Amino acid sequence: MNDTTHGIRIRPGSLADAPAILDMLDAAVVWMNARGNTEQWGTTPYSQKPGGPARVERYTTENSPYIAELDGTPVGALVLDSGPSPQMPIAPAAEPERYVRLLISDRRYAGRGIGAALLAHAAAETRRAGVDLLRVDCWAGGGGELVAFYERNGFTRTDPFLSRTWPGQVLARRVG
Repeated sequence: MNDTTHGIRIRPGSLADAPAILDMLDAAVVWMNARGNTEQWGTTPYSQKPGGPARVERYTTENSPYIAELDGTPVGALVLDSGPSPQMPIAPAAEPERYVRLLISDRRYAGRGIGAALLAHAAAETRRAGVDLLRVDCWAGGGGELVAFYERNGFTRTDPFLSRTWPGQVLARRVG
């Protein structure tokens, strides 16, 4: 399926997209660090973190990846799964759910609605699957900007959590 919103085309992803996703993740670490945020993802490029490239490969082969493109260039990625990562201290929902495992956009294209378009696509895919609940977890530190982003996109805070020293927030959105 190819959704198009504001010139953004969303297509299914594959293993061939792993390098582009890793590039976006690496650039996000640089961007966060330049803003003084070294807590969320640390300072090591994602592609150099132990297990980082393998995780992205699993995302593109074992989950449901989607790639946002502008004029054929990958500018964002979304990975959906049937529940939260087993590595996170988050319980699965008491009902069927779709879970956003990864949402990333290329910082060079910031402000163009890429993240919002990918989340709208996630909601549509969740509805198409006959599931009413879409959830996500995110870093809740700093000034709470990431939590606010998800709230602007229709999500509601549910459960805060702590992953080691990393403050997190689970958010949910009803899509049915």
